[in-house]
Amino acid sequence: MRAPLAAALAGLVLLTGCARQPRPDEPTPTPHGYVAGAEEMPEPQSRLLLAGDRAGAVHVLDLLTGKVSPVAGIEQVENVTGDGRFAYLTTATGALRVVDTGAWTVDHGDHVHYYRAAARGLGALRGRPPYTIHGDATVTAVRSSDGTVTLLDRARMEKGEPAETGRFTAAVAVPYAEHVVAAVGGEVRIMTRDGEPGRVVGECEDAAGAAVTRRGAVLGCAHGALLVTEEDGRFDSVRIPYPRVPSAGRRAREFRHRPGSTILAAKAGDAGVWVLDVTARTWRRLTTGPAVAVNAAGDGMPVLVLTREGVLHAYEPGSGEERARTELLRTPLTGAPTIEVDTARAYVNDPAGGTVHEIDYNDGLRRARTFEPGFAPAHMTETGR
Repeated sequence: MRAPLAAALAGLVLLTGCARQPRPDEPTPTPHGYVAGAEEMPEPQSRLLLAGDRAGAVHVLDLLTGKVSPVAGIEQVENVTGDGRFAYLTTATGALRVVDTGAWTVDHGDHVHYYRAAARGLGALRGRPPYTIHGDATVTAVRSSDGTVTLLDRARMEKGEPAETGRFTAAVAVPYAEHVVAAVGGEVRIMTRDGEPGRVVGECEDAAGAAVTRRGAVLGCAHGALLVTEEDGRFDSVRIPYPRVPSAGRRAREFRHRPGSTILAAKAGDAGVWVLDVTARTWRRLTTGPAVAVNAAGDGMPVLVLTREGVLHAYEPGSGEERARTELLRTPLTGAPTIEVDTARAYVNDPAGGTVHEIDYNDGLRRARTFEPGFAPAHMTETGR
């Protein structure tokens, strides 16, 4: 593993007037928000990790500067996912490569810190793909296809040292409220951060897919969804059933949404797209036909759907009405086009066209910028949020 970054940020604000001045022999106090090896910035440091379909084609695109920087030493990539700071790359050998993209946000509730640092690889984890990954500020849960869930210490990862804190078997595992919500054998249990089982809070048959919103953690189930909530250390759950239970091929199995928001989108097989309003506890199915990629921008904002023709659509989540559409990607489609959404823009990678498009989803899907990274961006995830 690589050693932690050595450079440190020092930013003291000197108080004037009658404030007491420190003596020369006093230690310098640590600035609020200090993070070793990182630079604190006044605005979000959004980045895209882009991976091509050949060995060595992994780069980080800085969305503020447009600069593209390579990440060395990574073999051919077959899938990419992220958790806001770290990117997890499934390689052709089946290993899971972890990359610290060097951009992240720390939310203290009443204020927010934004940081940037150099991107770096953190080595590989061994398991069985496909992997499902969910993380929060203190722990990351990595699930292999055999059901093994490995819990990683986030603080150690931030120092460049991935370290396992627990392991168990589950169909779904998602960190939430200083615990891990896990679907095990049709039951939903509250696990400790070390993987020790706690009490059962609900039932979820054939669990697949999860998301964390400001209303609670959502698990996809055969009946619809299970919303797990926490208040004063007590966990509870409520079922959000489908209006009509779909076939196995048309149920929601992977949720996509802007981090923290309560509107979720999921593919519905060949029938279109599911929209789950967690606040209203309702489902709606959009009859879009088969979707290549989906995402939801948030409350009162559009659900974005990319179809096989390379067309990006924007739908009103409440009524299902189409707001806008634009021919965006070169066809026939190649790679794994993805829609990433933040508070103002959406990003769609175009592997066939060798570009990444920045979309203003509140302005009729206007194409704000187009980036040319110099290779075919087959896979993408956004970090820094």
